[in-house]
Amino acid sequence: MRDIDLVKELQTTEKVFFTLADLEKVTGLGRKSIYVALNRWLKRGVLERAGRGIYVLPGSGVRLEAIAGQLYFPCYLSFESALNRAGVLNMVPYSLTFATTRKTKRLSLLGRAVEYRQIKKELFFGFEAGDRLYIAEAEKALLDLVYMSTLGKASLPLDEMDLRPLSRQALRDYAERFPPRVAGKLDEILQG
Repeated sequence: MRDIDLVKELQTTEKVFFTLADLEKVTGLGRKSIYVALNRWLKRGVLERAGRGIYVLPGSGVRLEAIAGQLYFPCYLSFESALNRAGVLNMVPYSLTFATTRKTKRLSLLGRAVEYRQIKKELFFGFEAGDRLYIAEAEKALLDLVYMSTLGKASLPLDEMDLRPLSRQALRDYAERFPPRVAGKLDEILQG
């Protein structure tokens, strides 16, 4: 398959990233042949390695968040990443942080750390569909972070946060669905 034909075929799939299995389906090549072809495509810049076993079309404009949001489903962008995106957290987080009902997982995509933090199924709510990505509402992202901090699995950089834009009513409504320690910590934060 010619490079230009491969690119056209991959563009019609509307996928944001491709795995070896995807490339096998598109090209009709077997596993051994796909490895040889893949190395050639990477050297020629036809494909770019986004992470282990994950490939993208260079210059396609696909955002890292969209790749990460579809790679380990179900998940939604939350915690520090969603708070930064909403303008609540002033610092740019080192890694992209997602909430998932699956096991906690860390990986690297396009040279950036991505972290999926496991939350209980009953806490998997409070997010909206964005561009190829689910994103927590700012209030839910804060409560997710408070929840993880009460478990000792995350820090709470309150000195880097501006909580004024958050709805106090939404925070309290959502907090009722979390364990009581989260509501207690939220009250401390809002009074302090």
